[in-house]
Amino acid sequence: CLTNFWGMSFTTDKLRSLVRKWQSLIEAHCDVKTTDGYLLRMFCIGFTKRRQFQIRKTSYAQSAQIRAIRKKMVDIMTKEVSSVELIKAVEKFIPEYIGKDIQKACEGIYPLQNVFIRKVKILKAPKFDAAKLAEVHAGDSGAETGAKIARNAEAEAAAATTEQ
Repeated sequence: CLTNFWGMSFTTDKLRSLVRKWQSLIEAHCDVKTTDGYLLRMFCIGFTKRRQFQIRKTSYAQSAQIRAIRKKMVDIMTKEVSSVELIKAVEKFIPEYIGKDIQKACEGIYPLQNVFIRKVKILKAPKFDAAKLAEVHAGDSGAETGAKIARNAEAEAAAATTEQ
């Protein structure tokens, strides 16, 4: 059974576990077109972070800081996704590379934590092509399933002694 990416989102319990009192919640969204013709709507979420020796109870960002962070979120999401195909974009969503990039970029404005791409919707997909779908699934994942990996000599020797 061959499937195609049709969006992703955080589960409700994951989203609720991130939201806490005494910090600012910053959300941004943007529409991005990938190189292979998919139009994606991406939603990003991030939270302000307490400094290490902070005495103040709250960690609220000012509205100008929130606008600057939101602009940077949109810029990074657009830059990361518009230059690649859908498959590569999905590979960036799963390990949260884009969230980490946003966190590093916004450190100078206000330190952030728990920055994630929380939802991705496909607004427009190019005309369905069965050959393209088969090509996607015939790529990296199918060829190397169950392949042996090279180990160092010590591990080989230890495995040989335990088998005997």
